[in-house]
Amino acid sequence: MSAAAQPAAAQPAAAQPEAAAALPIRQALPYVGAGALVALSQGLGQGFVSNNIPQIAGDLGITTTQASWLMVAYIVPRSALPLMLIKIRAQFGLRRFAEVSIVIYALIAFAALWINDWRSAIVVQALSGAASAPLSTLAFLYVLEPMSARFKMVLGLPLVMAFLMAGPLLARVVSPVLIGDGGLIRVHLTILGLGMVSLAAIFRLPLRPVPHAKVIQAMDVVSFGLILLGFAGLATAFVIGPIRWWTDAAWLGWVLAGATAALALAMMIELRRAAPMLDVRWLASPAILHLMATLFLFRVILSEQSSGAPKMLQTLGMGPAQMTDLFVVIVIATFVGALACLAWMRPGREAYLHLVALALIAAGAFMDAHATYDTRPEQMLISQALIGVAGMLFMPPAMMAGLLSALAKGPNYILSFVIVFVSTQSLGGVIGSGLFSTVVNLRQAFHIQQLAAELTATSPAVSAEIASRMVSLAPYAPDLAQRKLQAMSQIAAEASRQSYVLAYNDAYFLTFLIAVVAAGLLLLHLFRDALVARALRLSSPSDTKNQTQS
Repeated sequence: MSAAAQPAAAQPAAAQPEAAAALPIRQALPYVGAGALVALSQGLGQGFVSNNIPQIAGDLGITTTQASWLMVAYIVPRSALPLMLIKIRAQFGLRRFAEVSIVIYALIAFAALWINDWRSAIVVQALSGAASAPLSTLAFLYVLEPMSARFKMVLGLPLVMAFLMAGPLLARVVSPVLIGDGGLIRVHLTILGLGMVSLAAIFRLPLRPVPHAKVIQAMDVVSFGLILLGFAGLATAFVIGPIRWWTDAAWLGWVLAGATAALALAMMIELRRAAPMLDVRWLASPAILHLMATLFLFRVILSEQSSGAPKMLQTLGMGPAQMTDLFVVIVIATFVGALACLAWMRPGREAYLHLVALALIAAGAFMDAHATYDTRPEQMLISQALIGVAGMLFMPPAMMAGLLSALAKGPNYILSFVIVFVSTQSLGGVIGSGLFSTVVNLRQAFHIQQLAAELTATSPAVSAEIASRMVSLAPYAPDLAQRKLQAMSQIAAEASRQSYVLAYNDAYFLTFLIAVVAAGLLLLHLFRDALVARALRLSSPSDTKNQTQS
């Protein structure tokens, strides 16, 4: 590869660090604990925003659509800033990078206590997203650094991925208790407390110093600005699009077009630089493109859990407190998946673990596709647990494959891959959620039309149901016309909820089909690899014989 294709982290100015020896267990455990604390702090902070949009809207006196912009303000810097961290880390060093990052996070958490309107909330959420951007990377560094090269892959990766994935789920578990009748103040205090404890842990447990040099250039700011604009456009479109609806807001098309143009221009600039911020040629190699496509596919189908089940249950009248047990089970399933990775994850087994993950997702989605109007969280425990285990069976092996590919290029590529992984997964989650919600809205519009055609006032069944409800409403509404109006309103509301249940069933079934097709393609890929390996085994004795005769 030419020098123009080498990333800044691999330039001579920033020397290749030697592999550090593993720490003794007594010294390593505090580092792993610090990594877990940082990962949970970041995950809880993100989950408190994404999972409590209605509560935030009520607390600030704004609409749900306005509150959704808070998610955009948080996710844009959260997903874009990690890309700049490659050079920030190379120039200022890991220790200063870690300490400054956690101090800023704690200060922003403290500032969140004074949010009192929509504008201040937007500013604070944008700053919170920027401050939390380094935390996922820090979690990786703290969990992996004290381990030997062997255990980094088979032990460190499952642990850190479990901590990162459990954070947003735990936010759903503790949010009802924290919010209660006191609003969001206890949520902000919890984030502040976690930030302060993380700050103490990072200052008490410094990372090993690595060689660093001045590598940040003026064009880095230009490229980062374009990438930030691109990510902002994508996040805005996929958060606001399903709410405002794509065809009702023409400006969303211009936002997507602008985002595409900004990202394309950033890639063109990076390709022509001698010391690029991102090694676009390496990221565009077939192996890395295949890995990134696989990661994105899983983020889309895992949206069944983050955007499917909770929202459907909320539509059926379930509050956050009633879904707590469901998310406790999902958290437990996540750590069960981590234990399975600890037992079976080894280099070369990634495809088989992914196949099992796809089978579990297909089974869980198929079970959810039979939801009814009377479905409650208890009926979704098994299906969501299967999907929780599947997420952990996929992410660590995929991460291991990427890290091994990065390690083949050089040690400095490892952090580059981690940062790109974190960045794309943050944005991929938003895109996956937006696509899932779009499918649900499309199918709901179809089903409500079908139900409306059946619920005509001239239908004997509808007339009988209206009469029955009027009798039950008699003690509360003495006026005959009012009772009839209320009875018809109840039937219409139930029809609307039923249409949403049918729409979610369609989305679940689509997830099932995608998982089955992906599993089939993976089986074909494994079959092809087996045939190639067999052909090589059969040809090798013949080659050896020919060489001996010659």
